[in-house]
Amino acid sequence: MSVWVNGLSSSLIVSLILCWPGVALAGEQVSAGDTAWLLTSTALVLFMTIPGLALFYGGLVRNRNVLSVLMQCFAITCMVSIVWVLFGYSLAFGDGGGMQQIIGGLTKAFLAGVTVDSVSGSIPESVFVMFQMTFAIITPALIVGGFAERMRFSAMLLFSLLWLVLVYLPICHWVWGGGWLADLGLMDFAGGTVVHINAGVAALVAALVMGPRRGFPSTPMPPHNMTITVAGAAMLWVGWFGFNAGSAVAANGSAGMAMLVTHIGASAGSLAWMFSEWVRFGKPSVLGIVTGMVAGLGTITPASGFVGPMGALCIGLVAGVACFAATQYVKRVLQIDDSLDVFPVHGIGGIIGTLAAGVFAATSLGGLGLPEGVSIGGQVLTQLVGVIVTMVWCGVLSFVILKAVDAMVTLRVNEEEEQQGLDIVLHEERGYDI
Repeated sequence: MSVWVNGLSSSLIVSLILCWPGVALAGEQVSAGDTAWLLTSTALVLFMTIPGLALFYGGLVRNRNVLSVLMQCFAITCMVSIVWVLFGYSLAFGDGGGMQQIIGGLTKAFLAGVTVDSVSGSIPESVFVMFQMTFAIITPALIVGGFAERMRFSAMLLFSLLWLVLVYLPICHWVWGGGWLADLGLMDFAGGTVVHINAGVAALVAALVMGPRRGFPSTPMPPHNMTITVAGAAMLWVGWFGFNAGSAVAANGSAGMAMLVTHIGASAGSLAWMFSEWVRFGKPSVLGIVTGMVAGLGTITPASGFVGPMGALCIGLVAGVACFAATQYVKRVLQIDDSLDVFPVHGIGGIIGTLAAGVFAATSLGGLGLPEGVSIGGQVLTQLVGVIVTMVWCGVLSFVILKAVDAMVTLRVNEEEEQQGLDIVLHEERGYDI
């Protein structure tokens, strides 16, 4: 009898709680676990840009330009955040009506409708807005490595603004916002096309349009502070768990597997690059092993939610060798001064990873499965379409934007200013006063 009474009392209490205004809705739609994980992931992805990428890039340039790189990463973070709030989020993820396959509309401009109670899946929409904002921040920040040590600060700001609006937002919508590439079936879990191919191609175009730094390739231009670079690389590695595992937008098995394969890809990429360099030049370098890590991370990114551990191992190993070879080819054969190797690492890595997702996602190869009724060949063809479209759209528009910015404010500092260094010329400060 007492058991029955206790059970009845418990049922009554639960019923009263569920009937309380707002509680049933929250319980049905918002997951505390998913929300907590996405809040954490958002902080991790922002941590990748500042301080991670800023320090990684800052150590790689010469000491007279270290502050300029830190300033660029910091300013891009602030500017993109405001643009995202004003209209960026709406164009990427809003309802585009009849233009939905091409671009989102302005229904979410100024974050209209984003309230404490609005939800996106199982998380508050405010968390989703912020999470996606961090991806929009890091993508133009990656491009900085292509024109480091020679672009004017005003030109950098204007280029980054126009590039975000004309290149990043449409491609983001096509892939993640319900656009035509998503409908086509493109598999890009965390940004092989949207982030890495996009940034890599833009950096390559910028390097070609602006021309090489004075003295390239005859004058050695080694990193001025590898300690800073390694510290930044370590921050990137940790932050990348939010980048990839957070893209599951839930605290579940998919996020767990994405985190595992991300770590495997980074480790394999590091070792593959290190041994490639060891064979080629006789000594392994610290710069090589950390660059291999970034190559492994960038390459596993699009596939991270679709492949298993052995697929990640293969992808990471290929990434380390291929991106190392691409770096040597771009710098030594083509003699293109992509200052911090953005295209060979992120562009080539993004291409390989996007295509590999269509292969290693197959359950027969340990993946989580291809779309129903789609063969490996069919999926790889879809992935190839995504790669080509991203490269063409980004390449053409990046070229047009750079030329327009050059006509408006002049892209490049003059020879004397470049010799002095951007820290003093553009910011009247020095990174080191020792």
